[in-house]
Amino acid sequence: MINRGALKCVSGVLEYNTHSIRTGVSFYKSVVCGSINSSNSNKSATSTKTKTPQQLQNNKIKSTSDQYGNCKTVFSQWWGGGNDNNNKYSITKRYHGGGGHHHSHRGPPPSQAIEGVKKIIAVSSAKGGVGKSTSAVNIALGLSSLGLSVGILDADVFGPSLPTMMDLKGQRPALNDANQMIPLVNYGIKCMSMGFLTEEDDPIVWRGPMVMSGLEKLLRQVEWGELDVLVVDLPPGTGDAILTICQRVPLSGAVIISTPQDVALADVVRGVNMFKKVDVPILGIVENMSHFNCPNCQHITPIFGSLGAKKTAEKMDIKYLGDVPIHLEIRETSDAGKPITITQPDSPQAKIYKDISKEIMNQLSSTKPHSPNIVIM
Repeated sequence: MINRGALKCVSGVLEYNTHSIRTGVSFYKSVVCGSINSSNSNKSATSTKTKTPQQLQNNKIKSTSDQYGNCKTVFSQWWGGGNDNNNKYSITKRYHGGGGHHHSHRGPPPSQAIEGVKKIIAVSSAKGGVGKSTSAVNIALGLSSLGLSVGILDADVFGPSLPTMMDLKGQRPALNDANQMIPLVNYGIKCMSMGFLTEEDDPIVWRGPMVMSGLEKLLRQVEWGELDVLVVDLPPGTGDAILTICQRVPLSGAVIISTPQDVALADVVRGVNMFKKVDVPILGIVENMSHFNCPNCQHITPIFGSLGAKKTAEKMDIKYLGDVPIHLEIRETSDAGKPITITQPDSPQAKIYKDISKEIMNQLSSTKPHSPNIVIM
């Protein structure tokens, strides 16, 4: 059974609304204070909604408000009914109250490769609305056109675009014998997204730890098989989701998508500096919506400015991978789930994405994946 109710930590530290999870994958959650073991996890996950704090204490689940003392909250989540330790992901945070001062900090889990995946590329924008997901999908297809085995992970938990852009809306992943989700496949690309596990109009109302745990499952409880490249379409910004990806997998590099305008480029600088802080190589910058080429008179209009991303790349000593113009067919084919790189492979627009993909592979050949050293404060 899927737990659709609101799950609350008695101390008020964590509160999640998970009614929108509708999938055949078993979804168990436990919020406890102190130790936890797999034998009681199912009971606590289904019963904390209705139990009072006193009842929880009687069940040896001890909770104190972070306003009145030091509370160690462990959030554990299982997708799939297995009990082995590899199927469990825990996040521990310490909240310091009036009971004293503590100076120790817990670091993130170590970075681990995904079995069968040779290279992992993050596609990031740091700014929403710049065409990152369209670029990520077409880059993945461009890499596939080079003869590579490619997968794509939609890591934007709150606004998944992959089901629409890859024409996979309404489809659900099956489970293999090991209780792993089997990626959906279209145009030769293996695809995984939170959008495959929820209804199209249902919001995901999750806080940081839930997002991090969800991404962990989308990364590791999926039968990716043998891939030359896994493209990870990151959400905008520099928050929990991006840090989770940087912490948990050895990224081969990041591709930054931006428009030429100053307000987007300011976020690009912050995004690049974030990746540098976590030791992720920057493969290059793509300038999206670089100009509009009138189909009637062929006049070129730089609607969002001119060469802003290229100048930023030069200033930061980063590879400039190319520019993609505003084009009606790029938008139409993406909305229709028929990306231009696969449906119009000989078009000038598809050639741009393929050239960018080639540049990315050239950059990958000269970089090595890094394991970041991140401390959660």
